[in-house]
Amino acid sequence: MIFFLKKRISICREIQAPAEVVWAVFTDTHLWPKWGASVLEVDCNDRYIKMGSAGRVRTLFSFWLPFTITTFRHMDFWSWRIGPLDATGHKIITTNENSCKLCFDMAWWFAAYMPICWFALFKIDKIVSKKKDL
Repeated sequence: MIFFLKKRISICREIQAPAEVVWAVFTDTHLWPKWGASVLEVDCNDRYIKMGSAGRVRTLFSFWLPFTITTFRHMDFWSWRIGPLDATGHKIITTNENSCKLCFDMAWWFAAYMPICWFALFKIDKIVSKKKDL
């Protein structure tokens, strides 16, 4: 599902897991390389991000870029800056006790990144499904 909001676009996926489980997966810097197709490695002092968390990510092109978490509302939304750019936002919406909607948003001019975000949503869903099966 794609939405256009205030010069930003969002892509969302319904995930059949409690929002708390999904939130834990996509705020865990140790898991970012498992679901973030453009992130190969993360160097951050915080395993679970919070407002102001900072570090660096090694990208697909094998160079490191600094990042900072610029917005953080627990169990709701976080966004970050990578290098000089405001990057994706990440929103979670509880739909019931066993499912939630996870959305990535970005500036409309960054729309070419949407397939990578769709793939990330798919990978997060798979990671969460494996955690439920343990």
